[in-house]
Amino acid sequence: MTEKLRENETLELKKSTSELKEALISIASILNKHQQGELYFGVDRNGKVVGQTVTENTLREVSRAISEHIEPKIFPKVNELVIERMPCVHIEFAGNNIPYFAQGRAYIRVGDEDRQLNAKEVERMILDKNKEKMAWDKEVCKEAKISDISQKKLWWFLQKAGKSFDTVENSLKKLSLLSQGKILNTAVILFAKNPEKFFPNVKLRCAVFGETTAVTIDMQEFVGDVFTLIEKAERYILENIHMGMRLEGLYRVDVPEIDKEAFREAIINAFCHRDYYLYDSVNIAIFKDRLEIRSPGLLYGGLTIEKIKAGGVSERRNELLAEMFHQIHFVEKWGRGIGLILAREPDTKFKEVGRQFIVTFNRKAVEGLVEGLVEGLVENQKKILRFVADNPLISKREMAEKIGISTTAVDKNINVLKKRGLLKRVGGAKGGHWEIAKEPKKEN
Repeated sequence: MTEKLRENETLELKKSTSELKEALISIASILNKHQQGELYFGVDRNGKVVGQTVTENTLREVSRAISEHIEPKIFPKVNELVIERMPCVHIEFAGNNIPYFAQGRAYIRVGDEDRQLNAKEVERMILDKNKEKMAWDKEVCKEAKISDISQKKLWWFLQKAGKSFDTVENSLKKLSLLSQGKILNTAVILFAKNPEKFFPNVKLRCAVFGETTAVTIDMQEFVGDVFTLIEKAERYILENIHMGMRLEGLYRVDVPEIDKEAFREAIINAFCHRDYYLYDSVNIAIFKDRLEIRSPGLLYGGLTIEKIKAGGVSERRNELLAEMFHQIHFVEKWGRGIGLILAREPDTKFKEVGRQFIVTFNRKAVEGLVEGLVEGLVENQKKILRFVADNPLISKREMAEKIGISTTAVDKNINVLKKRGLLKRVGGAKGGHWEIAKEPKKEN
């Protein structure tokens, strides 16, 4: 006795060719999931053989429908098969040129059901199919020569990775950064003397704003290799967020209001996983209440914000670049970076806006940071520091109005803060701003 047929992810059963339209959907659906499968006409969904009238014209019509309504075209085997003494139509099909469309729409097999794909899912399927061909980090930089690579930068990397330096060319070969003697893009952005000469979008933009981007307090742009840009980004953040202090034995230790390891991990991820095809830079935006690290390119390989927060999953747009980072312990192979960020800064937010992936850290309340800066300040001096921390562009007149004292009294308190190394003015009365010093003068 013939074993009973059962529908599954690669097998579809139809009672008759009257369900030909639905059969075409199932074929495309199975191809998009498994790239091969089978379909029977003459067997119902429960596996009961009911038979099907089969003539040469029947087989021709089925073949024609598949040829005309499934794109890209496939060439299935369509023949008559007798099951339990009843004639049926058996179709075997295969194809790797996904996504396949049935009558202009794409479907995917889920169990024994066919689900229509949305536009984003179709796009992701196309990207996944071509990701090896489209891997920017593995492409050859046609203009770059061995002489464009910095021996010093390469030597530093190899030392960090525990490897020995030979010549520039041999060292690049050992790191798999050459293809038929040509330099890959990854080698250029990591080790070129002037990476921006080849890739103007490999840059870092940093800015300090007020509550919104309408008020710009500072703006700077940096170029260089990716390792240099990571360090520049970290330094810029530390110079423009508040510092508290704690005692460790007899020593005071600076404590940034945002955990340093957390925002450094976000910076590294921004450069490692960004889409280098997009003509944009990694951007650091520091606001009164938050820090944003913006990276060109959305999540990759079907990842969602929920999945990356759950942890344990890793889809890398730039596999070769990520491997270089891993060799010097900048990233983990198992995608634990997001977990590290959330462990140190649990309120971190992740979002996709337009074509950017944005990591947002909340800044701590100024209260406490100013209080812990130094001892011995009078109340009005503490208020001035709080006002400056809230708004570095604040004027002396505004301070006087908020505190309820004269501008002369404000001047006296500011002079005290300046002498103690707690406050400084950057720029003139117009266009300048206040800064709270990171390292106050020590009392004699």
